[in-house]
Amino acid sequence: MKTIWLAVATGLSMLCASGAKADDIACISTTFRLIGANDKVCISAFDDPKVPGVACHISQARTGGIKGTFGLAEDPSRFSIACRQIGPITTDISKLSDEEKVYSESTSLFFKHTHIFRTVDRKRNTLVYVAISDRVIEGSPYNAISTVPIMPWAGH
Repeated sequence: MKTIWLAVATGLSMLCASGAKADDIACISTTFRLIGANDKVCISAFDDPKVPGVACHISQARTGGIKGTFGLAEDPSRFSIACRQIGPITTDISKLSDEEKVYSESTSLFFKHTHIFRTVDRKRNTLVYVAISDRVIEGSPYNAISTVPIMPWAGH
């Protein structure tokens, strides 16, 4: 029975995954734990899979202790996001969908994720990235936002 449950959970997580893969940058300890790993804030980076020239950095709280050491802790829904233009953007934003998931990361053993969606503010020629947790907290999910105004790039 455990094997079936694990297979179902793994399958559902893969369905929720997006094309962007994050690079882990660093983790900074925030709370000392006598037993197990310390609580920390970890920073990851990913490139928008459909908009070359845009990179996002996300910081997320990670729970330590014994449960955290073995990957059984539920991480809190606390994060921050910053997205920037890092090169020329040649993507025709008029062809981008109005809302698209560009990144997803599991933050607990079962069914809690941080998702990052890209929306397009066509009037302002700006890409808008919104990070949310799929665990509802007091009626609204935690969220963070970052915008990338598309600017000319030197030499292109």
